[in-house]
Amino acid sequence: MKTAIVIGSTGLTGGYLLAELAANPTYSKIIVLVRKASQQNNPKIEELVVDFNKLSDFKNKIIGDDVYCTIGTTIKKAGSQEAFSKVDLEYPLSIAKVAKENGAKHFLLMSSLGANAASGNFYLKTKGTLENNLRDLNFDSLSIFRPSILLGPRSEFRLGEKIGIFFMRLFSFLLLGSLKKYRPIHVKQVAHAMVKAGQDGEKGVRVWESDGIRGFN
Repeated sequence: MKTAIVIGSTGLTGGYLLAELAANPTYSKIIVLVRKASQQNNPKIEELVVDFNKLSDFKNKIIGDDVYCTIGTTIKKAGSQEAFSKVDLEYPLSIAKVAKENGAKHFLLMSSLGANAASGNFYLKTKGTLENNLRDLNFDSLSIFRPSILLGPRSEFRLGEKIGIFFMRLFSFLLLGSLKKYRPIHVKQVAHAMVKAGQDGEKGVRVWESDGIRGFN
């Protein structure tokens, strides 16, 4: 029986991920790091209300086997590139370091298709930088998931994303071969793939893009 640590449980993918973990017998305990307490009533789930800027204060409580990270925001919502970087880079990396020091073996990250530390796009550069920094921590296992446009019931309206999803769905049948990774994917599939990867015991660094994520049964 293992303990999972979850970052980003209040997000679209995180909600599905938490439900998958709660239903999975592999995990007897799920530690969820949140800014504000919610109404979780599952006995397996332990909410840990933390100040992400003072994680050292909670070091002795961030203890588990597998760390699942789906935390993320947008530059528009964050308000600036600096604030975006704090959420999408600094927080996950800080938690990864603490968890690794406390014995965590596996870090599972939802990144983004096109993530590249050398990219000229700030969003993709930030995602790629996080991936590289996590590699440097040398977890026994590092699983990176790079989905394309995410499908799912968002609570907020994003016009640009809605337009992108419409056209990607309309023309997705044209995306064949190596282009399959650009097809939109539902967040439930991403969450399912992450939990499956958390159970397989494979070591080393592995990366899945959308077409590979769909391959998990």
